[in-house]
Amino acid sequence: MRTEDVLAAVATGLWHWDRATGSVTFDAEAARLLGLPAGRAELTESGIRARFHAVDWVEFQGVISLAVAEHTLAEARIRVVDEAGLVLRTVRARAKPVEQGGSPALVGTLEEVPEPHPGTSSLRSTVTGDWRRNREAFLLDAGRALAEARSTAEVLRVAAGLSMPGFEPSALAVFGTDGSRVTMIGHHGYGTEDVEALLDMPLDSSHPAAEVIRTGRGIYIPSPDDYARRFPRIWPMVERFGRRAWSFLPLINAGQTIGAWMAGFSVPVSFTPDERSVLTTVARMLAQALGRASVHESEKELSVGLQRSMMPTVQPDIPGMSVAARYVPTGGGLQVGGDWYDMIPLPNGKLALAIGDVQGHDVRAAGLMGQLRIALRAYASEGHHPDAVLSRASRFLAGINGGPDTFEETDPRFATCLYIEVDPATGLLVIARAGHPDPAIRMGDGTLLVRSTAGGLPLGIDPDTDYPTTRLVLEPGETMLVCTDGLIETGGHDLETGWQRLREVIEAEPAGDAGRAEDTDFLEKLADGLVQAVHGPSSHYTTGPLVDRREDDIALLLLRREMPAAPPGGPVTAPPRRTVLSIAQAEPERIAEARQQVRSLMHDWRDEDQKDSAVLMVSEMVTNVLVHTDGDALLRAVISGGPGHRRLRVDVADSSDELPHRRHPGEMASSGRGLVLMELLAGAWGVEPRGEGKNIWFELYEAEPSVTDGVADLADLEAIT
Repeated sequence: MRTEDVLAAVATGLWHWDRATGSVTFDAEAARLLGLPAGRAELTESGIRARFHAVDWVEFQGVISLAVAEHTLAEARIRVVDEAGLVLRTVRARAKPVEQGGSPALVGTLEEVPEPHPGTSSLRSTVTGDWRRNREAFLLDAGRALAEARSTAEVLRVAAGLSMPGFEPSALAVFGTDGSRVTMIGHHGYGTEDVEALLDMPLDSSHPAAEVIRTGRGIYIPSPDDYARRFPRIWPMVERFGRRAWSFLPLINAGQTIGAWMAGFSVPVSFTPDERSVLTTVARMLAQALGRASVHESEKELSVGLQRSMMPTVQPDIPGMSVAARYVPTGGGLQVGGDWYDMIPLPNGKLALAIGDVQGHDVRAAGLMGQLRIALRAYASEGHHPDAVLSRASRFLAGINGGPDTFEETDPRFATCLYIEVDPATGLLVIARAGHPDPAIRMGDGTLLVRSTAGGLPLGIDPDTDYPTTRLVLEPGETMLVCTDGLIETGGHDLETGWQRLREVIEAEPAGDAGRAEDTDFLEKLADGLVQAVHGPSSHYTTGPLVDRREDDIALLLLRREMPAAPPGGPVTAPPRRTVLSIAQAEPERIAEARQQVRSLMHDWRDEDQKDSAVLMVSEMVTNVLVHTDGDALLRAVISGGPGHRRLRVDVADSSDELPHRRHPGEMASSGRGLVLMELLAGAWGVEPRGEGKNIWFELYEAEPSVTDGVADLADLEAIT
């Protein structure tokens, strides 16, 4: 009997698919199963597609692609339809890839699948449909979980938790390549001692993972006997685990085999086309996830390396002072940007603090920041005064930005900077500012004052810009904060509301022994609190690592001048609040700053009317100096005493010997009311002649606010105005 007759008797036909030309040849029985005349037939690929149900054809194409890639048998159930799209029958199609004359081809069979008898259920098709739906749901969940994994450890953790539909692995291992070696980069279901021999092995070894990496083709081992036959040298190491089936699949990313994935099963697995399809899809997603994780980890390693090289450590052993610093990069890309800080020992025994912000949040900004920081450190180490340091740094950056022969002129950048020369012995601060936010002083009792300083243009804009200096004294127990605008203005805040947010954090820190030598953790807690006020709790800073989400880079420095240790058993009292401000004849705009300084100094004063009175008297006193003398005004304000019983004393000194006298201004006069206001609003006031010039002062005494007092004051004020 002929083979064709036997196959026809069992409703099985033969077919041949030439992959090069796309033509498919059927014998008589195969043609009949497809609804064609019972004779040898040849169809194009589009012709055969028209004979199969569209959904089944798409799935069959996927199975064939898998078989071609793995050189294995493809099998699928396909519904045959007529020209009207009605289902004629269901056939089981099998095919295997072969090479014929150097051309790829598929040879296989078509076998009719009998319909279920009346009264029986189509349990198999129902189970198959449910399995496929479960498979699709599983692949969606697995793809989502792997896409969210950000590191190799997370990818391996997700892979270990995958629960495949119908066949769940009991052991997993992921292998990578390192030159001519195969290394195990992660595993699940094994003890550490179980995998010692597999942690590092030659690429040409006989292990299945090494063969998969060499060939790029998957290996399916459905039984222990098959494993022992195919890999006899490895089998003794594997036998003791008692598993019954294994799959080894290549991890291919961007066309390159980067490793292999092993799944071991404690139950027999036949590795049907559906099961192989699931495993191959998971391997593909796993390879992509590992590739993304590798890129992310490389970027993070580069980012941390750049930060460590660009962000110096602060000097912990400054006599009588301590320093804390934080650098928090933005969240995107390499997480490096233009913000920076530095602490520079000076040749005269003092030290310099510098903080700055180069425009931008990219690699170019980071590169310019590194160059600028080195240049500024060099100028400072030569012993230049703060204004000269910034002038030279500005010329340096302007030169980088662009001469006619440099390509950087297409992307000029500027930078802000605050440079402070510190004398640890006296607390004297000499400050030069280039377009940067002003420093702030936290006083011994927690009060925060933003200290306005003279300044010039940002660095790199005008190489001939001058940078005037401002001199302040950091008193014992006080802490200076300098930062970039990312700390102040992040979260939709402007300069005013941003400082208010930081003021609430700083003033909420218990004063206690803050500023005393023994309070070593105060600055570190305060630095963490300031960053958390902007971003919420986070686990990474760059004196440690990185934070998670940010709008702008942040750099901050805290400098504290310590108070002497309290005597044993002695009381701990906060030093008086004080501010000193010089207002030049050419700077009348600083009168507003004087008013703000006094108001900030009295931020928790009980009587709001007394706050307004103090601000009004300060404005009048300073204005009188600028209008009626030829010199500058020196303002000193001090608050002493405990809450509820405090005293504010304000002194305004000038170089004129002419003493103020009381006048009687007419109704339309615009001046002459200064002493009248002092008599009306001050608790006490006076004028003190000095060797050169004079000092006029007033005092206010804190008490419970009185409604009647407030009404009387307002009535009196209206009477004289």
